[in-house]
Formats: sequence, structure tokens, C-alpha cells
Amino acid sequence: MKKLLLLLALVMLGACKTDQDVKKKDEVILWTPYNDSLEVAGNADHSNSRMRYKLIQSKVLDKNEVFRPLYDEVSKMNESEYQKLLPMILEQDIFVIRNHIKEGRLTYENLVLFYLYRIYKYELNNSTTLNTVIALNKEVLKQARLLDEQNEMGVATQMQHPIYGMPILLKDNINAMGMKTTAGSIALKDNKTEDSFIVQQLKKNGALILGKVNLSEWAYFLCSGCPVGYSAYGGQTLNPYGRRIFETGGSSSGSGTAVAANYAVAAVGTETSGSILSPSSQNSVVGLKPTIGLLSRSGIVPISSTLDTPGPMTKNIKDNAILLSAMLGYDEFDNASLKENYPGILSAGLHPEPFNEIRLGAIKELIESDSIYRNTIKSFQEQGATIIEIVPPEVRMEGFLSILNNDMRNDLPVYLKQNTDTNFIKITSIEDAVAFNNADSLIRIPYGQALFNGILSDTTTAAELNEIKSKLEKNGRAFFDTAMDKYKLDAVLSINNYHAGYAAFAKYPALTIPMGYKLSGEPISLTFIGKQFSEAKLLRIGKGYEEKFPNRVMPEDYAN
Repeated sequence: MKKLLLLLALVMLGACKTDQDVKKKDEVILWTPYNDSLEVAGNADHSNSRMRYKLIQSKVLDKNEVFRPLYDEVSKMNESEYQKLLPMILEQDIFVIRNHIKEGRLTYENLVLFYLYRIYKYELNNSTTLNTVIALNKEVLKQARLLDEQNEMGVATQMQHPIYGMPILLKDNINAMGMKTTAGSIALKDNKTEDSFIVQQLKKNGALILGKVNLSEWAYFLCSGCPVGYSAYGGQTLNPYGRRIFETGGSSSGSGTAVAANYAVAAVGTETSGSILSPSSQNSVVGLKPTIGLLSRSGIVPISSTLDTPGPMTKNIKDNAILLSAMLGYDEFDNASLKENYPGILSAGLHPEPFNEIRLGAIKELIESDSIYRNTIKSFQEQGATIIEIVPPEVRMEGFLSILNNDMRNDLPVYLKQNTDTNFIKITSIEDAVAFNNADSLIRIPYGQALFNGILSDTTTAAELNEIKSKLEKNGRAFFDTAMDKYKLDAVLSINNYHAGYAAFAKYPALTIPMGYKLSGEPISLTFIGKQFSEAKLLRIGKGYEEKFPNRVMPEDYAN
């Protein structure tokens, strides 16, 4: 009898333990909010007023909800296994990674696990988090295993696009099924959507969507003079080259910081004026803002249907060409989308332009004011490139804000109507968004919403707006074309996003590549601006520059 009672007790104890284990699994605590007041105080006197933060961590995002669903699988990888994968993946380009998979040294599953392990390792630690990854694809490991199964069955790899099986992160204003699209706003925190056109293209080519990354809220068209990389939903994104020391750039802040920290093979950003170029430069990665119309904007939270475009952000030119080519395609629902094919983009990342065939314009003001730019120009000349010192014409650019104000007032309601479920998303206009934010200003708009208020007060008429758009496009092109036509230049050389506004008005492509680091350690980049649909040419020139001058250095604190 005693033995029977003991056996029953053990069974009941085992049952209770199992119930507790299930409960713990569902409620496992991976991350705990912390008091960031000391960090905020530490930035109170920062020389850059935009970095005098009011908060660091999000007040609404629970990282446990983001990271818990994949925790069991990620926790199966230990540090020893991770370190074995490190030399095969960290800082490697797509073709190197694909070769490891082809030769059987790596699987798609292990590739995804590697990046997830890094994300968990750094983003769940409050002393290293960049507040970058704000959503993960719960199905990504299943999807990776399916690719491995197909690989074992002998699916022909020669027909695959190089992006096949590569984990990609998306800026969180780009729709992707299975993850919310918030644009960083609490008003959109429950926004569930179908895939945007470019995500459909990525999936069609075999890419794995790893997750979503933070951004400057509403693509940095909400508050004025506020920190870049901040959103009420995701918190303050930080720069891996100097957390709370250097700006992340905006608005594709999470895309830039995530690529710099090697959280994925590559990321997709968006730009209206500088929002790819700025964070790419600040985080020492390669960023390309394409010609308007080369890539679809359908399913992307808009600012301006006149100027918006997505674009690739990568660690090198080769991957940039691959990611750009994987998103190409005509979209009948985007009136700027073009049916024409622009060949040579994919191969451009493999074929550097000979230096003796390169003709570039160097802006005199930058030569005189920036020693890193000046030395870079000399290096080009020493390699045989033709460099023409230029002084762009002074052109008037009044009215830029009116374009953004009126486009967003018109374009955002269209996005909301076509993409959101009114059971979850209650705003339908800028007016609604302003009212929503005012209802809890401390949480929703700690830096105010001056730009949103400006949208509502803008009285530009439709006729005036069309005139402004025409004039700015003409003036933007004149800024570059005056010298480019006279001297038959391939591109004009700038720094970071210094001339992003002119390129935006002109609807010209711009490619930024790591140029070096200031004495403080802050990254600085060289930006090539060319005429419409010259992406392949810019990538070939960039490839030549990158091969001869491999300036990118990993952020030291994220190198292991």
C-alpha cells in the first residue's frame, strides 16, 4: 500500500511539474524593462541637440512577445556551435555563404539560427541592445528547413536567384504577412497586412524574411528637430559604432544598424530624401536609393508618392546588387512603376568599372572642407580616374515641404484604406493620427508632432503643388546636369546624405559606400549620384572603389 501511495505521489508530482514547465515555457522571461534614466541623463549635454534623448527603451513594446516564439529553437544553439559558424557567415558576402551551403558546410537552417542567435545575444542585453529588431517571422526556421529539404532533393541551384535562402530584414513601414507594419506609430501597432509588392518579389526569388526593424517614426515626418531613429513603438535605435555617441541616421535607422551589427545578410530601407543614404553612412554600410519607379512602393506606408522609394542596404556592393535585382518588377498598382527592363544590375556587383574609364565630379566646397573626401579624390586620381572639380549652380528649392505635406495628406489615407483592417486600425487620415497622438502625448509623441501639424495647416493648392513639383525636379536636375553634361561625367561625388535633397527632387539614384572614419570613430561615406536608371553603372564604379579601398570595419562591440 505504501509503495502504491508513493508511486501515485510521484506521478502527481510529475504531472504538476509538467504543468509548471508548460506555464514557464509560455511565460519565460527573456527580457526585463530597465530604468534608462541614467542613460538619458548621460546624454543631456550631448553636443548634438537631437541626441539629448527623453527615453531610450520603448514604453509599449514587450521584447518578450517578439523573442519568445522562437526561443526554444534558438536556445538549442550553444556558443560553441555559434563560434564554428562565425567565420563562414560574419561579414561574408552572399556568394561566399551560398558556396558554403552548396559544399555542405552550412544549411539554410543554421544560417537563420546564426543570425537569430546574434539578435538574441545582443538585443536582449540592455547594455548592448540597439533597439533595432522589433518583430520576427515566427515561421522563418520552418521556411529555412523546407529549403534544406529541397536542397537535399536536388533542386537545381543554377536557376536560383542568388538571394535564395538569404535572411533579410525589413524596415517596419514595409508590409509583410505574419508581422505587423507599424511605421513606428502606436496608432498602427496592430496593423496586420498582406505582403508588399517588393516582399512578394523577394519571396518569389527565395529570400527568407527574417523580421522587421525599427525606424524614425512615420519615416521621420512627425516631429521637428527630434532624435533620428526614434519611434514610440520601437524606442530609440542606437548606433553600434557608438551607442548614444553617434546618431544612427534616419529614417531607415534599424536597417542600417542591423546590417552593421550583422543581424542579417541584408536589409531593405526606404527613402524620400536621405532616409537610406543617411543611416547607411552613419553605420558604415552600402546603401542605394534607386531612381523613382525602379522599385514598387505598393504596400509601403507612404510619405510622398512623388519621391518615395525602397532600396537595398548591405555590407558590400555585391550584395547590394543582388538585393536590388531581387526586388525588381513591374507593379501595375504603382503609377510610377516602369515596364522597361534595366539590365546589368545583378552582374554589376561582380564587374568593377576600370578606374581609367571613370569620370567623376568632385564638389569644390567639399574638397576644401573635408580632408577624408579630399584624400579620397586624390586616391581616385592616383588610380587613373578622371576627376573634375565642380561648383554646382545655386538653384532655388523652395516648396519641398509643401510636396511632402500634400502628398502625405493624400497618400496616407489611400494606404490605410487599401491595407488596414478597420477592426484594428481606427485612423483613416492625418487628422485622425494627430488626434490619436494628442490623446496621450507623453507616450505617443514625447517630441511633439510639429510636422504632422504642419500638414494640416498647409494651404498649397493642387495647381501650386504641380508647379512646385515641376520646378524642383528641373532645378534638382540642373544642380547635377550642368557639370555632368559639360564634362560627360558618370556621377557626382558627395558625402553621406549631404545632397540627398537635390537627388530626391531630380529623382536620381544615389549610392553611398563607406569612405572611412573620423578621428572620433564616427563613420563617413562617399556618395555617388548619377542620372536616372544609372544604377548598374554606379554599382560597377562602386565595386571598383570598394575593391581597391575596402574601408568598412565592423563595429568592435559587435564583432563576436
